[in-house]
Amino acid sequence: MAVKFSLADKLAARNPQKALARARELAAQGAHERAFPLFATAAEAGLADAARELGFYYLNGAATGFRSAKEAARWLLLAAQAGDAKAQAELGNLYAHGLYRDDDSQALFAPQDQGADTPEQTAPDLQAALKWLTLAAEAGEANAQTQLGYLYSRGPAEVQNIEQAKHWYGRAAAAGLPHGHLGLGTILLLEADDDEKTFAAVAHIRKAAEADLATGHFYLGLIHERAIGVHADLEQAARHYKLAAEKGIRDAQHRYGIMLYQGQVIAQNKVEGETWLRRAALAGDAEAAMRVGEIYAKGDDGFPPNYAEAANWFRVAAEGGHRGAARTLGLLNLTGIGAVPRNPDEAAKWLRLAAEQGDQRAQTDLASMVVKRQVNPRVAEIPPVQDWFAKAAESGDPIGAYNFAVCLAEGVGVARDDAAAAHWFRKAADNVVNAQYRYGRILAEGRGVEQNLEEARFWLQKAADFNLLPALLDLAMLHLQGLGGPRDDEAARVLFERASEQESAEAMFSLGALYGGGHQIETDRAKSLAWYRQAAQRQHPRAALMLGLYLRDGIATAPDLEAARQCFSFAAEAGLDEAKAALAGLPPAAAAE
Repeated sequence: MAVKFSLADKLAARNPQKALARARELAAQGAHERAFPLFATAAEAGLADAARELGFYYLNGAATGFRSAKEAARWLLLAAQAGDAKAQAELGNLYAHGLYRDDDSQALFAPQDQGADTPEQTAPDLQAALKWLTLAAEAGEANAQTQLGYLYSRGPAEVQNIEQAKHWYGRAAAAGLPHGHLGLGTILLLEADDDEKTFAAVAHIRKAAEADLATGHFYLGLIHERAIGVHADLEQAARHYKLAAEKGIRDAQHRYGIMLYQGQVIAQNKVEGETWLRRAALAGDAEAAMRVGEIYAKGDDGFPPNYAEAANWFRVAAEGGHRGAARTLGLLNLTGIGAVPRNPDEAAKWLRLAAEQGDQRAQTDLASMVVKRQVNPRVAEIPPVQDWFAKAAESGDPIGAYNFAVCLAEGVGVARDDAAAAHWFRKAADNVVNAQYRYGRILAEGRGVEQNLEEARFWLQKAADFNLLPALLDLAMLHLQGLGGPRDDEAARVLFERASEQESAEAMFSLGALYGGGHQIETDRAKSLAWYRQAAQRQHPRAALMLGLYLRDGIATAPDLEAARQCFSFAAEAGLDEAKAALAGLPPAAAAE
């Protein structure tokens, strides 16, 4: 629709100053279609204020049909070169964000080949940004001062200058700009080494919060929560986090969500707390996504865990760089829980992501998958777990040394090297229980090193002290056989009993044999029978054979040929020739009846 201009508009257009005044009046009324041509008239006459406003019109498209990157550049540049501080500030801001560029003709925008005349995305030109912002800041433009403070404090290393940042943030703060107080306060807080400096820093941040600056509320929440220059006050922390969260500050949404969910000082509200955590997660907070995933994985308020929903949030967190979430997602896919199907290929993908970020548990789990050949080379490249562990081992990390030793012992990613494996197991053994066991086992077998049964006992004992099951079993056998020291059946019995508490069928069978006679402890056939029965119930073939013999011959129990037949059958199916012979020696089932 055509714009109708009043007689006053037409008369004003005859004089540049009057055109500018009339344009401002119309702009204040929101009549931008009428204001635009009057600003153009005044700008073309050389008035810097009009050129600046015309540049803003072209930049923002306030007048329909007159959005033009090239024209915006031309008029803002003319105003800036004429000394207009606001135009200089806008040019500096545009250069800092990398939206515009200067070519040989001083045009800030690249030509558009097709479509709308919009800015071309380019790399920031920080030197040009600093030039124009400094001119504006020195002229007293407070927004330019805060932008300079930001660039000097948070920009790339080549432009960072903390003293300059404090100077310009200080100028903006003195002018009453909340962002100036916030910027200066955060820098001073980092530098504070005594109470007086801390108080001064907090005072600036408080002014930013009092001006209702969202980030100011967030930082003031941290200050109250962590008692920085004030007494700890979680109620105040929650209040400021809430205000910042409602204004879209992601970190505040996260922290406020935690306080609500856990009921820290404020009334517990798990539904609202989860909602704020979810909002933070959707805004890109990986830690918040991890927490939402944990909420669903654990279940709450009578609801069972929802592993499928948990996996979705762990995926969001993992894709956001949270290595713990990547590891958790890998384990969910590896084991298959609830509605999450078992998928080793998917598990390897997420474990690798966590492992490549330095997560040692993920590295270990992934190495275990490689050892067990659960990583499909047709789907995923075999990860260089040996390289990760070698680097960690050489840095002095005992966990890395242990894992590298496992790679060498099992030939994972490297040629099997028993001597090198023994070296790294020994390096790790002072700190890692599993390394103590593996090194003790190597010494007992003489694999890669000279056999030393006495020292093997020493290392197996250290691992057994932590109730490591295989160490308990192996050490007990050394005691039974008198290897590496005197024979001690009683010590073996104690070790086997400790292992049996971990549901070890092998330990239960061994206790049955110990109590069965011929050892340095008192024979007790009833105990022997009980231990054989427990081991057989856990599918131990030789225990089933011995239980069958007890039942056949009526040792410590009444004879029971049918129960004996079942025991012999199980043991025979497991391949024990003695069980086959014992089964053949039983009378036919019908005759037994």
